[in-house]
Amino acid sequence: MRIRFADGGVEPSLRTIRALPTARQQESVALSLAQHREVAAALIIDTRGRFLLQQRDNVPGILFPGKIGLFGGHREGDETFLECVVREVREELSFFIPPERFEHLASYRGVDPYIAGGTLWRELYVTRDVPVEPLRVTEGSLLIVEIKDVPALTPRFAPTADTAIREFLTRPGSVQS
Repeated sequence: MRIRFADGGVEPSLRTIRALPTARQQESVALSLAQHREVAAALIIDTRGRFLLQQRDNVPGILFPGKIGLFGGHREGDETFLECVVREVREELSFFIPPERFEHLASYRGVDPYIAGGTLWRELYVTRDVPVEPLRVTEGSLLIVEIKDVPALTPRFAPTADTAIREFLTRPGSVQS
């Protein structure tokens, strides 16, 4: 068997080809081994006051497959939670939002309710007035939600999205008229 590459190159005959694990498979393995997770995510609001949420891929091996979530992810190295959310939003939306545009929304530190035996440190943020047009989603897909439609979608929310939206909607002056 010969393998032909897109650039026209040819690999000599091989008996076994072992694919590298996908990012999702690596995440799944990391989650099963992890005892402690540190994550940051953002509730993103567009220029018309709508929530910009992530419709998560419906694939095995990720937390909350097929649910509606926030954009965000795991903290890397010694970055702060704010640096993490800025990086994750840029990676997942292909759009840079400066750190000063993120407002802290909620924190959680304690037992990880989603990973047996684990602990979780989660920081949630909100950012507003984000234009939709330049966004290019790289994980899942973009779901634009009017505030009036939130109650009907609540059963489909991943827990973090549910927490962030509830926190946001109960803050005085948070909803734009």
